[in-house]
Amino acid sequence: MRPLVFPAALTCALTLVFNHGAHAQQAPPRQITMVVPYAAGGPLDVIGRILAERMQVTLSQTIIIENVAGAGGNIGTGRVARAAPDGFTIGLGNWGSHVANGAMYDLPYDLLRDFAPISLLASEPDLIISKKAVPASNLQEFIAWLKSNADKVSGGTSGVGGPSHIAAILMQKEAGVRFPLVSYRGAGPALQDLVAGQIDMMVTGPSIVLPHLREGNIKAYAVTSKNRFAATPDIPTVDEAGLPGLYISVWHGLWAPKGTPNEVIAKLDAAVRDALANSSVRQRLTGLALEIPAPEEQGPGPLAAFHKAEIEKWWPIIKAANIKPQ
Repeated sequence: MRPLVFPAALTCALTLVFNHGAHAQQAPPRQITMVVPYAAGGPLDVIGRILAERMQVTLSQTIIIENVAGAGGNIGTGRVARAAPDGFTIGLGNWGSHVANGAMYDLPYDLLRDFAPISLLASEPDLIISKKAVPASNLQEFIAWLKSNADKVSGGTSGVGGPSHIAAILMQKEAGVRFPLVSYRGAGPALQDLVAGQIDMMVTGPSIVLPHLREGNIKAYAVTSKNRFAATPDIPTVDEAGLPGLYISVWHGLWAPKGTPNEVIAKLDAAVRDALANSSVRQRLTGLALEIPAPEEQGPGPLAAFHKAEIEKWWPIIKAANIKPQ
């Protein structure tokens, strides 16, 4: 897929945001590549495009989105790990690419040591959704339908071990149902097939679901959190709908390759903070039911600590479930 170039005028000055040294003033401007390790149209892709549009204004440099899908996010994440640590290649990631994959794959990089954290970006509980034709009006009716049609049902996921895959497995376990899960190269393509009726259900983030939900193309049965979404107050929580405690929240972050200079990380962090504080960006993110971290939760230090804690929490759970890549 061709990278999307956000239209932004570069300044005529020859000074680079990241270059330092004797020859910085003579170097031509360079664009920044923001790698999304999933196909276009998924939640992480949507978040990246919204943030990049504002960040490139702050940095006075063009940011392009490069979708590098495959292997549950490992190909794109590996591209960032191998990139030069100069600030011109940065990588988006989420709970799937930067937590779950480490419990399932023999990765050629270390999720904690081979990346320089920049900032936590946003998080989102999931929605349990189905194609429009499913004859159910609430979660309990949907579960009953799944049980009676287990040999016919199929669920879509963003890839083996991805957030929607783990969420679907946990949902199956709590609901006492089993049916095949179809892996895609991202949540976006899976959702397209759900809308088209090619698959029957998904558990995925609201950032890509809400437009289809508002148009009546799909059905939603519950939010995987303790609280309802402000954007969709009519959708009950899992506690209210009959699957109490099924709390699943997918978080998203931004990293650079290890060895990226601290001053470069600081400038990228500042651009992220500016974007997350921008009223237009906040409105767009919260309109997609995304939760923006508080200022004290942003930045390299908080992301590093949170990332480590999430690995320590989820790796034993994923390994105990014996989830393996296909």
